Amino acid sequence: MLKRERLLWALFAGILVFLYLLSSTDLIIKEKKTEVYTVSVIISDTSDEMYGSFKKGVEQAAAEYNVDIRFITLYEKGDSAQQMEFLRREIDDGTGAVILEPANPRECMALLDAFPPASPVIVTGSLLHSERAAACVGVDASLAGRRLGEAVCRDSIPGLPVLVLAENMDYGNVQELYDGLMSAMDGQNHETRLYETLNGEHMEEAVGALAEQGERAAVVALDPSSTREAARLLEEDPDYRKAVPWLYGTGATPVLLNYLDQGTIRGLLTSNAFDNGYLCVEQAVGAIRRQTVETEIALDSYYIEKEALRDRQYEKMLYPMS
Repeated sequence: MLKRERLLWALFAGILVFLYLLSSTDLIIKEKKTEVYTVSVIISDTSDEMYGSFKKGVEQAAAEYNVDIRFITLYEKGDSAQQMEFLRREIDDGTGAVILEPANPRECMALLDAFPPASPVIVTGSLLHSERAAACVGVDASLAGRRLGEAVCRDSIPGLPVLVLAENMDYGNVQELYDGLMSAMDGQNHETRLYETLNGEHMEEAVGALAEQGERAAVVALDPSSTREAARLLEEDPDYRKAVPWLYGTGATPVLLNYLDQGTIRGLLTSNAFDNGYLCVEQAVGAIRRQTVETEIALDSYYIEKEALRDRQYEKMLYPMS
């Protein structure tokens, strides 16, 4: 009897060891593996300071779709050649997909068409499409510019000069914004003057001359950096503030929204940057999985004034929570 018990215990122990070995080699219990995707985001700026809401959208989608995000800035703002260099590097390093915000859309699209990427590329910031891009997510900048122009014409006095500010007309979708702005102002009896920082033309000099002569003008800034700089000048100098009773800009960073709330900025042109970031990652994952993705997603643009800051309709867009 004792011998039989020992044999049973030995058999029982052997079975336990056998089951343990099977489970440890996944032959019986197979753990479900979660696939992690790698997506690189290449923006057109040297800093992500202006991309707060966009990054929150990217991070939200990354958490939902198990994506490892590499967020890449440039050494020199607006450098298309460097963007293409980074694009090649990321693809060579094995990234699953690239989200690209072209510094110069036409130049980047031409370079992209000449370079067939091995990984899917999602273009954002402009609706200019490339055959090499898997999808495009952005705003109709011409329509957005027209919306801004209509606001200027509605608010300002007929015949009042309008100073248009931009860092670089070739940067991002600035040229498209400008074309839309001018189409809305055509025939509205407003003299427009374009000042491009790239060419050494600065708002401070233009507004300073107006202030000295006791004249007034409306100012329209076509990019967030120019908007912030213009608001800062008006905030710091009461004479400039008198010379520019209406300042219109683009973007919705916390700094710009604060200027809007204070009344320094009359109105801002913006879009849902959170949704933009989220949709870019969603399309990237779909392309990696070889699923059907929308080749073009057009986001709405919005012209907002101070009252919108307390409007629930815009609360999530202006103050997204990831």
